[in-house]
Amino acid sequence: MRNDKQNVIVEKSVEFSLAVIRFTEVLEQDRKYVIAKQLLRSGTSIGANLFEAQNAESRADFIHKMKIAAKEASETLFWLLLCERSKTYPFDPALPDDLAEIIRILSRIIVTAKG
Repeated sequence: MRNDKQNVIVEKSVEFSLAVIRFTEVLEQDRKYVIAKQLLRSGTSIGANLFEAQNAESRADFIHKMKIAAKEASETLFWLLLCERSKTYPFDPALPDDLAEIIRILSRIIVTAKG
């Protein structure tokens, strides 16, 4: 499923989704099911929306899907923050760092697409 032009944000979102999957497996091993489920949904939804945006029907549709991805990224950041601040939850400091980079790129894409 590769093409000659690699889309950086899509690739970063796939790698981030895989990291989220690994981390939520750790949460589930610790029986932190509720946060694991929420984090898995929002963290993988970023990439799903970016994939959808690649086949947008219009510029407005593209921007809308990018904004949904940005909202999902914001929600993901919330769940990671809870893990970080909770004394009884595991935490992976690489995840918020990777997410911050995705959010920065998303923001630039949205601003550029709006023209």
